[in-house]
Amino acid sequence: MTLTGENDVARQADLRRIVASFVAEHTDMGLEKLDGEEVSYERMVEAVQSLPFLASRKLVVLRAPSKNKEFTERFEAFLGEIAETNDVLILESKLDKRLSYYKQLKKLTEFCEFSVLDAHGVVRFAGDYAREQGGTLSAGDARYLVERVGANQLLVQHEIDKLLAYNATVDRRSIDLLTEASPQSTVFELLDAAFAGNVRRATQLYKEQRSLGEEPQKIIAMLAWQLHIIALCKTAGERPSDVVAREAKISPFVAQKSMNLARRLTLARIKELVTELRKLDQRTKTDGTLPDEAVQYFLLTLA
Repeated sequence: MTLTGENDVARQADLRRIVASFVAEHTDMGLEKLDGEEVSYERMVEAVQSLPFLASRKLVVLRAPSKNKEFTERFEAFLGEIAETNDVLILESKLDKRLSYYKQLKKLTEFCEFSVLDAHGVVRFAGDYAREQGGTLSAGDARYLVERVGANQLLVQHEIDKLLAYNATVDRRSIDLLTEASPQSTVFELLDAAFAGNVRRATQLYKEQRSLGEEPQKIIAMLAWQLHIIALCKTAGERPSDVVAREAKISPFVAQKSMNLARRLTLARIKELVTELRKLDQRTKTDGTLPDEAVQYFLLTLA
């Protein structure tokens, strides 16, 4: 069996489930784990050939065996070495789909590939994970958490662990108290406040980003990215936000928020803002304009 894919959370969860099920039936006497970066091809062959000790079956877990070049070159021969009493579980975090090894794994093993979740999937995961841990997290608050900290599944899992240790019921108050807003989620608030004419709030959000160590040039890049998404939403016609998200390959949350901002602006105004931001970026790099002052001035022009 092969477990692969860049979704570390889902892949590791499935690994734990398989190992726990095996140990419950056959005890850990039949479990052997090897790291492909540390052992030889011969050692891996020995492990899958040797009979289980004080157990009816044996499970050999191979972590990243592709790190061993000989293993990938002799993979089909390796499969022929596995004893009938033994099961082999191959773990690969990321594989090049162009390689014959990847194609062999798909063809010759029970193949499970875990892809990275989009933001909508992470929201569902957050609610399910909180329930599995005996806690409560509503769909709305799960969405708020993901919008606040970002759609990295492992980070969201760690944040939920922290929140549940504080209180079994996770709500927005505890989320605000115990988590920090990611730079990307705050740029929405920054633009929203500026476009709404709330200069004080926009300035406060900018200063918060600076206090978190975000450099003005990075904030400029984030603003440019957001204006690009707003332009996409503005030219999307009557398409709903979920369709825009799918076609543009962006988060549904990003699409929805950008749609709301796009409704306040004409396409001509969006083009003006992109041009102004480009000129601002140029000035900070060529004529000595102070980046901090330039970004804050740009926010004032939005308002």
